[in-house]
Amino acid sequence: MPTSNVLIVGCGYLGTALGLRLAAAGSTVWGLRSKPQSLPAAIQPLAGDVTLPESLRDLPRGLDVVFYMVGAAGRTAAAYQAAYVDGLQHVLEALQQQHQRPRRIFLISSTGVYAQQHGEWVDESCPTEPTHFSGQCLLAGEQLLHASPFETTVVRLAGIYGPGRTRLIDSVRQGTAVCPMGEDVYLNLIHVDDCVGALSRLMRLAYPAPLYLAVDHHPTEQGALLRWIAAQLGVQPPPFEAVPGSIKQQRRSNKRCRNTRLVAAGYALRYPSFHSGYAALLAPPPSADNVASLA
Repeated sequence: MPTSNVLIVGCGYLGTALGLRLAAAGSTVWGLRSKPQSLPAAIQPLAGDVTLPESLRDLPRGLDVVFYMVGAAGRTAAAYQAAYVDGLQHVLEALQQQHQRPRRIFLISSTGVYAQQHGEWVDESCPTEPTHFSGQCLLAGEQLLHASPFETTVVRLAGIYGPGRTRLIDSVRQGTAVCPMGEDVYLNLIHVDDCVGALSRLMRLAYPAPLYLAVDHHPTEQGALLRWIAAQLGVQPPPFEAVPGSIKQQRRSNKRCRNTRLVAAGYALRYPSFHSGYAALLAPPPSADNVASLA
């Protein structure tokens, strides 16, 4: 990978993993967050808050690539507007005011911009007509980025899981998981290692497309995944229960996402389905004896 000067705006769970990968490959990586002191030593800490334009006045010079992956501070319309629209606007303005010309800006968005409700297959060409503020703000941020004077790419991620992101495993283990009755509810997933690998691959391309879906190969029905996890843990499978109307209303989409464009860009997933990804999470850590024998 060619060395680059990379800025990761919103350097949290995914951003830190990406930053470590890029730094190990030789890039200089800055991680911008409100409290950057806890970032690993390989990532240059940069204090800033995208909601405060004055905190963005001294961005590192000579940036080649910018990743914008800020998360909303809450589940409100105001929080989503601040993170995905206003904050992005402040960063774009700061780059222009400082006469920065990165070769590409990547926006990390979400498959939540799709509002399909009946398990339809979707890809980058499908309509996005979100009815909830979360998807609407994400889509507005995408449109804002593409209207900027920079070369841009949006990456719509599915649900991220991996080390430290084990909510479904925990719910099955604790006996609180429930399989929805009477309907197929699809989950689109991607392991954090594949998020990092995909973004690294797209960053290396000379001319990436304006939009990618980053998901694994196999959308899975929610109940099937929960029952599979239960079998691996050796616990009772979650019961089937009717989904309350309030939860149905909250569930704003039910679709199956294709990753054909990402695969065509040359990325081979490390974890092509939940079977391999969750198996890695559920595998016991190596014993001290085994570690010693490998030394």
